[in-house]
Parts: sequence; C-alpha cells; structure tokens
Amino acid sequence: MPDDLRFMRRAIELARIGMNSGAGGPFGAVVVKDGEIVGEGHNRVVATNDPTAHGEVVAIRDACARLGTFSLAGCEIHTTGEPCPMCLGAIHWARIGRIYYGFSISDAATIGFDDREFYRQFSLPPDERDVPIAESPGQEAKVLLAEYLSLPDRVAY
Repeated sequence: MPDDLRFMRRAIELARIGMNSGAGGPFGAVVVKDGEIVGEGHNRVVATNDPTAHGEVVAIRDACARLGTFSLAGCEIHTTGEPCPMCLGAIHWARIGRIYYGFSISDAATIGFDDREFYRQFSLPPDERDVPIAESPGQEAKVLLAEYLSLPDRVAY
C-alpha cells in the first residue's frame, strides 16, 4: 500500500474515533517525517470547548511535543479535510512542506462545516471585513519589538 494511502487511512481512523466519541467533526490528521508518523490528532472542539482544537492543530501540537521543536520543516501532513484558514496558517507557521487532504472545503460545507466565508472574508481589505480590526495606540506595544531584538537568545521564525 502506498504510504500516502496508509497515512490517510490513519487520519480517517482518528477522525472516526473523534466523531464517534462526540469530540468533534470528521477531521483527523497525521504529521509525517521521513515516512513515519510523528504526530496525530482528531477534532476535539466539542470535547474541549476549544475552537482551535481542529485535527490538524492537535496533530501539529503532538508532533512538536514528540520532536521537541516548534519547526516541522521536512514534514508533511495528511488530513481528512482540506485545511480551514486557521489550520492552513498553523501548517505554514509549523513550516510543514506538503499537505494531502481527503475531501475539499466544498465537500465539508455540505455537512455544515463551511469555511468558504472565512476564506472570502480574509480576501477582503481589513476595513471591509465583518469583524472590525484596528490598531490600538501601539507605541507602548512597539517597545516590545525593540526589547525582543535585544534578547541574546531570541528565535527568528
């Protein structure tokens, strides 16, 4: 069996565990490095009352904990559903190099998980989005930037 099929089947298995236990929707994911699963997870939004506990995010957190790093460069992720904007952002921040998914955003919308509006909102200029965003008088906050630059062991992402 090809590895990508094996990894997708594991993601599907995890998704079934989560949805059948009432933890969340049909979303599971595995993070793979050098042909081995290094992180896995399923949607836990309902179980944890945490809107960020999507399968991909749970799998990324698991992989980072197991590998002892915040960078998953050299890894790939296999996920039952095409990543939502939040998960896509997390995948990029984790530096995961490739995404495999089982069903599309449009497919997920047919069962009530419709991320299309989020993608649409993010494509709009900030002043046209439904959720207002504004810079608060930020001079004091900008001092943090200089403080961070002065740290001898700072990490650049």
